Amino acid sequence: MQLTGAEIVVECLKEQGVDTVFGYPGGTILNIYDALYKHQDSICHYLTAHEQGAAHAADGYARATGKVGVCLATSGPGATNLVTGIATAYMDSSPIVAITCNVALSLLGKDSFQEVDIAGVTMPITKHNFIVKDISMLADTIREAFYIAREGRPGPVLVDITKDVTAAQFEYTKKEPRSAERKVKAIRESDLAKAIEIIQASKKPLIYGGGGIIISQASEELVEFAEKIDAAVCLSALGLGGFPASNPRFTGMLGMHGTKASNLSVVNCDLLIALGARFSDRVVGNISRFAQNAQVLHIDIDPAEINKNVLSIHSIEGDLREVMRKLNGMLSPQEHKPWMQQVNEFKNKYPLSYSNGKDLKPQYVISRVGEIKKSGDIIVTEVGQHQMWACQYIPYEKPRTLITSGGLGTMGFGLGAAIGAAIGCPDKRVFNIAGDGCFRMNNIELATAVEYNVPIIEVIINNHTLGMVRQWQTLFYGKRYSNTTLNRKTDFVKLAEAHQATAFNVTTKEEFEDAIQKALNINGPVVINCEVEMDDKVFPMIAPGAGIDEMITEEP
Repeated sequence: MQLTGAEIVVECLKEQGVDTVFGYPGGTILNIYDALYKHQDSICHYLTAHEQGAAHAADGYARATGKVGVCLATSGPGATNLVTGIATAYMDSSPIVAITCNVALSLLGKDSFQEVDIAGVTMPITKHNFIVKDISMLADTIREAFYIAREGRPGPVLVDITKDVTAAQFEYTKKEPRSAERKVKAIRESDLAKAIEIIQASKKPLIYGGGGIIISQASEELVEFAEKIDAAVCLSALGLGGFPASNPRFTGMLGMHGTKASNLSVVNCDLLIALGARFSDRVVGNISRFAQNAQVLHIDIDPAEINKNVLSIHSIEGDLREVMRKLNGMLSPQEHKPWMQQVNEFKNKYPLSYSNGKDLKPQYVISRVGEIKKSGDIIVTEVGQHQMWACQYIPYEKPRTLITSGGLGTMGFGLGAAIGAAIGCPDKRVFNIAGDGCFRMNNIELATAVEYNVPIIEVIINNHTLGMVRQWQTLFYGKRYSNTTLNRKTDFVKLAEAHQATAFNVTTKEEFEDAIQKALNINGPVVINCEVEMDDKVFPMIAPGAGIDEMITEEP
């Protein structure tokens, strides 16, 4: 049947099972919005307050559901406003498809009104991107974009369409979506046999899991694997939830603000088995001193990650769940009692702790959120001290229950992502843990949450400063607090109420307990502004250039 390009876009979205999109309209994308108006019974469009909020919402939706998130924007500033959200998704391997529209083909390259080469701008931060100038290529390009976003290591794909293509007509024939098969061709029996040999020779094995555990849905296989080889498990921030925090083998997060037990276990192990992890600089610290006593066995779907940051003695390329299923089937049970006893001694000797007196502490607030939430509820965070406390003090039992910006560290990510997660998982409660600096960046999306009555609880750790930056200024810059004190006069409660959200200001434990219980019974967005002391710090901490075993555990 003959359809306009805009109608073809909508039909292709429906082909891919898309029923939710986030976006903001404008001149060049009007034809697509007109088509969406006609199909609002099958695709629900959420109008965000800003295009960046749409990108983060699509990302949060993708991370919470495992589906591809979709965002839309017009040309020029609309498209460039997506860039930070696209980069955030790229760094954390989150599958989103961003659809933008550009000026007509006859106006391209002429500095036309609201013209930007968004494909060129986003080339370094997408798995792939397209610019569609011919309507005959439109449907297959949309289909390919969804396939690329899902297959292998997921990530964002951008499709830019000239306005004349959305207005032209072409024959459309429905097609079934192309399935994104798991990457198994590179999994060789000889590689598996070599890995088994290395594992069996180890006396002190340690598993380090990253976000790939969650993306590949390998959590059950990881538990079985850890039991079979009798090993402890530590995780990156993006891996949290991929292994149950209640499992006695779990040592906590690894890295700059990881637990001392995890970091010391890396120092003392003789085999570090990295699963779906990329050895970020925030994990390894001084790379020359990382895991000096250990061989590294690296399993990852992306061959570019092998030996990129840390050299491995052996590696296997392929889908993590498939690799681990094969390994579990080949392994005989191991036993490493002395090693596991040593790891447990690390855990018992160096537990996470904070001074929990009468004052309202950020760690207390975040710990209570962890205690109050149900195991399947979702924690979203912004970026900073509160993010690290949420990684340290909230136990994550299930995959996709922590959504945070790891690689890019995007302040302003959380509220949009929380909205997307809540819309994608309406049966789960969603909490967004924020700092006051991050909340200042994205609070406009409260208007979106209120408009669609999204039941999120926004918990602001308000220390009136850019807390993590101030921590660095305290420890390494002689307490020269250059532009980090946020002594502005904004009343967050009144601001939230101006958006018609429910809000509470709390300064004591009792007030917080009262506010959080009330929030749980409100069907809509709630903001809890927690006034805390300015100089609480995240410990442990590895200083710049230090080894992973050189942890600062308290302020000098």
